[in-house]
Amino acid sequence: MSGLMETIKARKSVRTFDGKPLTEEHRKDLEAYVQDLPNPFDIPVRFVFMDAAKEGLSSPVLTGEPMYLAGIVKKSPYADVAFGYSFEKLVLHAQDLGIGTVFIGGTMKRELFEAAAGLQEGEMMPCMSPLGYPAKKRSLKEGMMRKGIGADSRKDASELFFDGDFGTPLHASEDMARVLEMVRWAPSAVNKQPWRIVYRDGVYHFYEKHDKGYLDERVGDMQKVDMGIALCHFVMGLEEQGKRFECCVCDPGLALPADTEYIASVKVL
Repeated sequence: MSGLMETIKARKSVRTFDGKPLTEEHRKDLEAYVQDLPNPFDIPVRFVFMDAAKEGLSSPVLTGEPMYLAGIVKKSPYADVAFGYSFEKLVLHAQDLGIGTVFIGGTMKRELFEAAAGLQEGEMMPCMSPLGYPAKKRSLKEGMMRKGIGADSRKDASELFFDGDFGTPLHASEDMARVLEMVRWAPSAVNKQPWRIVYRDGVYHFYEKHDKGYLDERVGDMQKVDMGIALCHFVMGLEEQGKRFECCVCDPGLALPADTEYIASVKVL
């Protein structure tokens, strides 16, 4: 396995696949990996593998995808954050295997995917991902989509990470700056990067900066899924460095900018 930062930077959303099915080795590897994907909220996420041709599944933004992976979680507080956390761990593992992925939340016939995945009452499937090997060349459609959302760019750290309050940019130590850089490069819906982190008294507090159009009572808050992805990168970065930490929901009660919501905290010990 390559270093985590290298995996994060190398991983790109893939929408153009070569059409070849996963090898038996890779399929078994993924099936074993998703059996134990914990998250800080102890909310189980159920994963379902689906054959695209057999189930009649497709998306107009994808080409050549042989199969899909759906993630399902029971509706509850923090379910969408937990979903994003666990799903991103799978995505990064797939990257290390050379398997392409992309979070898909709306550009498909959702009722078909939910039926194929066996969605039950009280559950939600915030998004799914195709699984396959990237084609040698992206389709023109995919290239235009990436350019349209600025997929290869990110906000400056001074816009995302703060010291004590939301008005003071954070100047982190070298090791924590690397962890925060992993967060900065996390993927998000339409590359909105809704995460904000305020460091205070040894604790990193995570906040969601809301944009309109990402909340659906049926499928959850896609920007909270993004928050789970960012939290996943942060925690995996700490683990890679061998740091001890605790995750908690312990709102420090800071004065918040408009459309900003507290999510969770991580105390580095």
